[in-house]
Amino acid sequence: MEVGLIFKIAAVGILVTILSQVLKHSGREEHAFLLSLAALLLVLSWIVPYIYELFTTVQSLFEL
Repeated sequence: MEVGLIFKIAAVGILVTILSQVLKHSGREEHAFLLSLAALLLVLSWIVPYIYELFTTVQSLFEL
């Protein structure tokens, strides 16, 4: 796993937190929820290839 990926995830988390707070204080809770959901999907799309690689590595480790 790359260190740059961890920094990107942290940056998205900080940005989403700030924007969600601004949206919640302006009375747009629905938009804050959708923003959080979109950020979650973005981060998951970055992480899924690494999870797939982990499962294939574990599977190849325990093959007979």
